[in-house]
Amino acid sequence: MHFLQPFEDFPDPSLAEAEGLLAVGGNLSTERLLAAYQKGIFPWYEKDQPILWWSPDPRMVLFPEDLKVSKSMKKLFKKDFFQITYNQNFEEVIKNCAEIKREGQDDTWITLEMISAYIQLHKKGFATSVEVWQNKKLVGGLYGIYLKEKRLFCGESMFTKVSNASKYGFISLVNKLKKEDIKLIDCQVYTKHLASLGAKEISREAFLSYLT
Repeated sequence: MHFLQPFEDFPDPSLAEAEGLLAVGGNLSTERLLAAYQKGIFPWYEKDQPILWWSPDPRMVLFPEDLKVSKSMKKLFKKDFFQITYNQNFEEVIKNCAEIKREGQDDTWITLEMISAYIQLHKKGFATSVEVWQNKKLVGGLYGIYLKEKRLFCGESMFTKVSNASKYGFISLVNKLKKEDIKLIDCQVYTKHLASLGAKEISREAFLSYLT
């Protein structure tokens, strides 16, 4: 594990520990966060911890052409069951992601410091939000970092208040990104939910090749 000094660059991701932890410390400035994402590194830590930087191996990713849409979800899209917007309420999306209770987690990893940092990223055009609406109420959403020059979207977190809302938003985003010729969606680590949508694990080396 590497302890970052102020203004120090990140070590090579191949130096990460077995579980993916690469470095500790630093800050959440826009410059530091963008440098991290461009090297396949992301922050993930809890309220009482220092900033922890990760580059796991394997890496969970979704190739847009591998997206799986179930019959039940296709029916919802035919009905226009939810309404989708982009970048209309980033702050509410990230705050809802922070507040949603998750299985196996006692506290959120989306701290106030994280919220502030990603709002700044959004204001500078790097962080994207997807809002899912029903009856003019925000019922789901997700956010992430869009590295347009790399044609890569780094998913961060999602929330849902109504069954299938976040999944509807994710599928809508993937279809939008397909049209923008994106190469890859970074899902970071394995979950059954992401696997059901077509995401799979690839090696860290293979993932990093998409960032070169």
